[in-house]
Amino acid sequence: MPVNAIRRKEVFEMIPEGGVATRKWLMKKGLSRHALDNLIKSEQLKSVVNGVYTRAGSKLTWQGIVFSLQSILHLPFVVGGLTALEMQGLAHYLSMSDKKTIHLYGSEKLPQWVNAMLPDVTFVRHSEDELLGINKSKDKRSNTSIKDVNSLKEFTVLQTWKEGLEALVVSSQERSYLELLMEVPQKISFEHADQLMQGLTSLSPRSLQKLLEQCRNIKVRRLFFWFAERHNYTWLQKLEPKKIDMGTGNRMLFKGGILNKKYKITVPEYL
Repeated sequence: MPVNAIRRKEVFEMIPEGGVATRKWLMKKGLSRHALDNLIKSEQLKSVVNGVYTRAGSKLTWQGIVFSLQSILHLPFVVGGLTALEMQGLAHYLSMSDKKTIHLYGSEKLPQWVNAMLPDVTFVRHSEDELLGINKSKDKRSNTSIKDVNSLKEFTVLQTWKEGLEALVVSSQERSYLELLMEVPQKISFEHADQLMQGLTSLSPRSLQKLLEQCRNIKVRRLFFWFAERHNYTWLQKLEPKKIDMGTGNRMLFKGGILNKKYKITVPEYL
């Protein structure tokens, strides 16, 4: 087999259909500058943005970009929040924006090139510390991969939509709803969060208990129980609230709302 054919085969094995890779990563994998330039000149590789490449003929999608972050470049990002719920068929809320927002959770900064790839998609990176505040000593997300994710109750693996790309690592239903509550009411309305809770009929009490105990965000804990009690699912009765710190003092979450005395949060009167 000619050398250029061998090189092309190697590159195509490294970058599945729909995936992307950086020049730096490809060179770490053994490709020289000369080899890369030849692959680009021969149109076997296509430059998407400066220093980022895909296979010729590949169609870029947000799923392909996330797959590339997780399984090609091995960067610690997980699909979470509203995006994770949408992927699991639990969010049916029409956005008025022309752009689709993809919520990623991770311990590192999102590479700048990610938001230069697709004009109709915005990737938003959320910091674990700023949002859920999960104790890093207990959290395994920073090293999560396709291989070990099935052993973690906080995450799940979802098959992607096309051949070539295998799967995406996504926050579980339990974790993604808690991630979403961090955005209430600034970016997610009470009504939207309540609608989403309506679909969470089969959450795992064991996973919820663990996550709620680890989560250091008092607002998220209080909101979760308030929304859950409105629907009174069977799994709620199996939780142990006494083991979960709800903090002290009132929290004003909704201007002009009424105070829920049990959880000490102001909520919309109409709910």
